Amino acid sequence: MLIQFGQDLHDYLYDVFIAKFDFWLAFGLIAQLFFTARFLVQWISSERAGKSVVPMAFWFFSMGGGVMTLVYGIAKREPIIILGQGLATVIYIRNIMLIWKNRGRNSETLSN
Repeated sequence: MLIQFGQDLHDYLYDVFIAKFDFWLAFGLIAQLFFTARFLVQWISSERAGKSVVPMAFWFFSMGGGVMTLVYGIAKREPIIILGQGLATVIYIRNIMLIWKNRGRNSETLSN
C-alpha cells in the first residue's frame, strides 16, 4: 500500500511538473516566487525593526506577483485565479497610491 502510494505520488508530480512543463508553467512558477518574496521582505523588515512593519517593497512584490498570476490565470482560462488576482491587484495598486499620497503630505508637513 505504501509503495503504491509512493508510485502514485511520483506519477502525479511527474505529470504536473515535468510532462506538462511549458512556458506558462514556468511563468506561473516565477509569478508565485514573486508573490512569496513579499512575505520574506515583510518578515526581514519586521525582524530588523523589532515590530511588525509592511515595507513598500511588500506592495511592489504583491503587485508584480499578482499581475503575473493574473496574466497566468487569463492565459490558462482559470476563473478562480482571474477573479481573485483581479481584485487583489486593484487593492495592491490602491495601497501603493495611498502610501505615495501620504508620503507627499508628510514631506510637505516637514518642509513647512
